[in-house]
Amino acid sequence: MVERMFKSVGGGPDRLTLVLIPNFSMIAFTSVVEPLRLANYVSGKTLYEWEIASRDGQSVVASNGISIAATKSVADYDRTPPNVILCSGVDAHVYKDNAVFGWLRRWAREGAHIGAICTGAHVLAHAGLLTGYRCTLHWENLDSFLEEFPDLDVRAELYEIDRDRFTCAGGVAALDMMLSEIGAAHGPELASAVSEQFMHERMREGSDDQRLPLQARLRISHPKLIRAIAEMEKNTEEALSRDDIAERVGLSRRQLERLFRRYLNTSPARYYLKLRLNRARTLLTQTTMPVTEVAFASGFTSASHFSKCYRDMFGRTPRAERRGPGVSPEVRAAGEADVYGDVAEEAE
Repeated sequence: MVERMFKSVGGGPDRLTLVLIPNFSMIAFTSVVEPLRLANYVSGKTLYEWEIASRDGQSVVASNGISIAATKSVADYDRTPPNVILCSGVDAHVYKDNAVFGWLRRWAREGAHIGAICTGAHVLAHAGLLTGYRCTLHWENLDSFLEEFPDLDVRAELYEIDRDRFTCAGGVAALDMMLSEIGAAHGPELASAVSEQFMHERMREGSDDQRLPLQARLRISHPKLIRAIAEMEKNTEEALSRDDIAERVGLSRRQLERLFRRYLNTSPARYYLKLRLNRARTLLTQTTMPVTEVAFASGFTSASHFSKCYRDMFGRTPRAERRGPGVSPEVRAAGEADVYGDVAEEAE
């Protein structure tokens, strides 16, 4: 039996409150609303009703610059809304609004089903509403989320529905989650009809991968090379030696070197280093972790060596990365206060 997300009250339409967080993802937001609109249209019935709320009842600007009007503030609710969906996107990891957190906790205590799309799991986690629940969020934010909330049950799934909490990855993952809910509540035929309206050829399960398979991402098909890269991606914190990787995929070190040169025009060491440094870049720009901790989390045993490699790869030091455009003030301030980062860069 497919687990339902929404709480039904009084036998009428399912009612939803979408709470917009500044810089929310427009595609994730519309991937929630449009399937519900089409479910009403295709069925000829009002199966779903929704309204838009914000912190203060004012319009909220999405990450693409488009403003969406809210009809209520979170404080305007005399009764607890039965279903609440947090819509967020860029910089959700630094969103700290105690008033919003308080309303979310109150609604949760009073029985609301509360979910989040894209990076909204950050908001729920900061509000303390994911403890004891499975959750997920956009793949680009998984590493930094796991570093910040190591005790949460985080899955790299397309979406997770766990009792009265639900979360999903970014992009159109919300579409698949909504189709699952429509199917559970009103039958697979309606869900399929809505999916066809979108020309969405396959309704994905929550357990489907968020990312394209390696073969599609890299446009290579050699099975042992794919396995070697998969081993690298699984072991960014505890870096493997080239001999270890070669042994795990059934190759000699020389054969492994040849495959990387032939298909990717690089060496295994260089490819692995870039993979680990890209992880480091994510942690530097999305968390307040000190540079030393970022280094260790990316498979480096020396902060000074990490700083040198980072500058060689990206043309700037880790601390300079945190002063770059698009980095939140909170993360930037953490970088300025990181005395260990100073020591690491001076030691180069």
